[in-house]
Amino acid sequence: MEKNVGGSDGTVRVLVGAVAGALSLAILTQTVALPAVVSPILGVLALVLLVTGTVNVCPLYNVLGIGTRGNRR
Repeated sequence: MEKNVGGSDGTVRVLVGAVAGALSLAILTQTVALPAVVSPILGVLALVLLVTGTVNVCPLYNVLGIGTRGNRR
């Protein structure tokens, strides 16, 4: 797959993914008072954001024809 996630987009994805993962773990340890069902949802979201931000490829962007990488090769 062609890379379609730009530098700042990837950085934001990694940061938001890290926060979502930390929040998911905080819910599991009952440090944050949210329903337990939210934890796995945040965990999956965190994994998706961390992976797409790291490898600079977003399958949803491919389907929608979006790219934040620019014209650089």
